[in-house]
Parts: sequence; structure tokens; C-alpha cells
Amino acid sequence: MSKFVFVTGGVVSSIGKGIVAASLGRLLKSRDYSVSILKLDPYINVDPGTMSPFQHGEVFVTQDGAETDLDLGHYERFTDTSMSRLNSVTTGSIYQAVINKERRGDYNGGTVQVIPHITNEIKERILRVANDTMPDVVITEIGGTVGDIESLPFLEAIRQFRKDVGRQNVLYMHVTLIPWIASAGEMKTKPTQHSVKELRSIGIQPDILICRCDRPLAAGLKQKLSEFCDVPVECVIPSIDAKSIYEVPLIAEREGLAQQTLELLNMEQRKPDLAQWQTLVERMYSPTHKVEIAIVGKYVQLSDAYLSVVEALRHAAIAMNCELKLRWVNSEKLEVEGVETHLNGVNGVVVPGGFGVRGVDGKIAAIHYMRNLQTPFLGLCLGMQCAVIEWARNVMGLTDANSAEFAPHTKHPVINLLPEQQDVIDLGGTMRLGLYPCRVLPNTLAFQLYQEEVIYERHRHRYEFNNAYRHMFLESGYAISGTSPDGRLVEMVELPNHPFFIACQFHPEFQSTPSEPHPLFKGFIEAAVAHTQTTSTKKPVEV
Repeated sequence: MSKFVFVTGGVVSSIGKGIVAASLGRLLKSRDYSVSILKLDPYINVDPGTMSPFQHGEVFVTQDGAETDLDLGHYERFTDTSMSRLNSVTTGSIYQAVINKERRGDYNGGTVQVIPHITNEIKERILRVANDTMPDVVITEIGGTVGDIESLPFLEAIRQFRKDVGRQNVLYMHVTLIPWIASAGEMKTKPTQHSVKELRSIGIQPDILICRCDRPLAAGLKQKLSEFCDVPVECVIPSIDAKSIYEVPLIAEREGLAQQTLELLNMEQRKPDLAQWQTLVERMYSPTHKVEIAIVGKYVQLSDAYLSVVEALRHAAIAMNCELKLRWVNSEKLEVEGVETHLNGVNGVVVPGGFGVRGVDGKIAAIHYMRNLQTPFLGLCLGMQCAVIEWARNVMGLTDANSAEFAPHTKHPVINLLPEQQDVIDLGGTMRLGLYPCRVLPNTLAFQLYQEEVIYERHRHRYEFNNAYRHMFLESGYAISGTSPDGRLVEMVELPNHPFFIACQFHPEFQSTPSEPHPLFKGFIEAAVAHTQTTSTKKPVEV
């Protein structure tokens, strides 16, 4: 049967449980063990699909169309393993399932309680992941911080889990903070001691302590933590702040994380193969080029809102031996302060996805500026829709062209709902989510980048390119380079007479990994490198 690792966090939030879980997954995969990683999120929302990016960061979409926490993106990028809706569980989904069972009479009239009904449902979700693909190890990250009220049912469930499947099949890993107190000139272990005490009070004794710190952890402190937290000293593992999250697996390997995990789970100790990972980290720290890329969006105050976009750019930059500098540009400011002030000198612009009209005119202005300046441009989802609107207004002469999402009564809805979507009241019924095929047209930049006739990409959007205007776009010089297999839905557009101008209706960032950068991002960074060799003061020429 599968082995189970549970990752909890203490002292503070955002301690890095997701990166620890993903790094352990990478180390186990490097030893030829199969891995699946599950996230238990304590919020009552059924999923993060309706949550503000300012509160939650990006919504990561799996192949089967689940809207999930951004940590699932880390899991996929680190392990090169696709996750599914089974890998994301929320308090809302647990209670919804239990209430549905109660309404159907599944509990035979019994009183429904947190224990055993909620905890049993949580344990069943963990076992579903194990039964789905039969991985050697299921790593489960429990969201929140030990001591939070909302996390208690999850912690109780994983406490019971060891008894259910056998002690030898379960490992508890606790990620905690060892702060440096500058005024005292020393690191303090007391917060970790209290966190472990809180965990033990509900019946969970951690087997491994992951100690987040900004400097090396002295041997004396490791010994102290071992004694006060009842953890073997070799299982007190420092996790020092790294320049990049992709260095964390290498640090964890040097500290013996995988070795101790396998030993505690009575699994065979195998020799790891981390050569490729080591190479990509070395390339990241020894660039030969430098590019500056602007990300134009309305959520730029919180970079996690575009996390997968940023990581996809980094993957491509590593592959191209580039140092990546990001310029965050608030699209709303462009509407007031103008474009040139914020975009002058960049080597490329990405306009990512989003919903709602706020900041859209700034994105359109940025695309117009980059198109005329002949600077590399990559549009993602809403970024493609803005590119379509920009061309319709400034080249096709449809000055009031817009998306029906932003202007329902526009005379020229170049972006619109499909006819069969028009009468759907439930907005969820009109959302295109998950993996869809796309036919790539020959003799296009898209085909040059993908080198495949049919590709599969993940979607998260509601509105589509309006086919009523397709002939006008083609006649005016726009190129449609990707469509649905039946040719009905426009998936990619590009400009043939531009160094690099391509936009897609899907989200390619969700499928990029450090081991295999996405073709669109890799081509974009390559074009940005070429752009660095031209003068940055070149003025735009109206097209």
C-alpha cells in the first residue's frame, strides 16, 4: 500500500509548507518513487474559483478543470506529475459532501457530527488519492497553522489516520520558524517548542522537524530542539532561506530529508538522480544574458496573483541562460499616466489573464504600444482578448469594438459568449475549464514554437473570439494560428510581420516546469534576448 506523509506548519503562516512538500516529492521521484501530493485547505469556500486574487493569489487549474490553490502548481512543477481535483480538498467541499449524504439519508437518521462524519470524509479523500494512481507515497499538506480553529478537523483526521493504516505507514512532518532576534543577537527555539506542544496536545507527535531559518542552525540548537520536542537530532532538519525555491530540494537533500523520511517509513534507500535539477539551478545562477519583462495587470500589488506566469518566465529564462528582471506595471495607472513612462526600455511585455473591466483599457494601450514598437508580446487568456480588441479598434476601424463582458451593448462585440451560452444563468455553466485540444496551423509562429499539429492546453475563461468578425481580422492582416479541432473556436492569434507577437486563449503557464519550459514562454524569452541587441530608445511607428 501507499505510504503517507503529513506536512503541518507552525508559528506563522506562509512558512513554506507547500515548497517543503513539493521538494520532498522531487527528492522521492529522483529515487524512482512515484508520488502524489494533496492539499487540505481549511477555508469554507468550496474552491478558490470565486476568491479575490488579492486574498488568495492565483487560481491554479488542473487538467480535469479543478480550480485549486496555487500550491498545486508547485507540486506539478517540482514533481513533473499532473494533479487532479482529487488533490485539492477544502473545508467547504468536505461539509458540502457530508451534508449531501445527510440529505440523501446515507447516515440512517443518525446525528451528523464533526467526529466521526467530517473526519471520516477527510480520511476518505486522502485514501482516494492513494487509490487513484497507487503512488508509493502520498504527501498531504495541511493548510493554515497549528492552533487555528478551522484546521482542527483536519488535524484530528490525520491523527486517526495513523491508527487506521498502521504506524509504519505514516509520517508527520512539522515545518516551523526559528527566528533570529537581532536585539538579542541569537536564534530562538521557543516558538517552535510551543508549536510542537500545541501539536502534541491534539495527539500528533512530529517525526521530523523542518526548521525555517535565515542562517545556519547551530548544533546546540538542534540538540535543544531534539530534547524539548522529542524528535531525534538527525530529524531536526534546517531549511535555510534560498535565493530560489528551486534550490530548496538540493538543500533538503544535503540535510538528509529524503533519507530520514525513507528510514522512518521503512522504505528502501535508493541513490538519487538530481543531476538535471542541479544543472538547472547552476544555469539559473550563472546567466549570460539579461532581459527585462513587463507584466501588465491589475493585481500586480500581489505577485502571487500571477505566480505561474512568473515561474513560467523563470523556466524559460533558465533554459536561455538569462537573468530575468520583472517590471510590474499596474494597468490602471497606464490609463492615467500613459504607457511610455512605464514600458519604455523593456524587452518584452506579458499581459496575463483576469476578469472584469477594471484596467482593461490600460492593457489595450500597452499592447498597442508594444505592437507599434515591434517589441515582443505574449498575451494570455484576457491578454489575447485585449489584443483582439486593440487590433479591431486601431487597424480595422471599429473604434467602439469591445468584449461583451465589459460592454454588453457594444456595436462590435469582437469577444462574446457563444450562442449556446447566451441563456445560461449560472456563470459556472459558461466557464471553459481544464484541458482542451488545439489544432496548430502550419506556417505560423505557433507551429514553429510547438512543432506539433495538435496540442493540449488548460483553459479558464468564459468569453470567446467572435467568429462573426473572423474574416475581417484575416483580411486586415491578423493571423489565426490555433483553433479547436473543428475550427470553430479561435485559440491563438499572431502578427506575421512582427518579431514576436502571439496571444492565446488558454493558460500555457500552468503546464510549464523547470525541466520542460513551455514553448510559448521559451520563444518569448528568446525573442526578448534578441530585442536586447536593438536600441531601447526606438520610437514606435504607427501600423
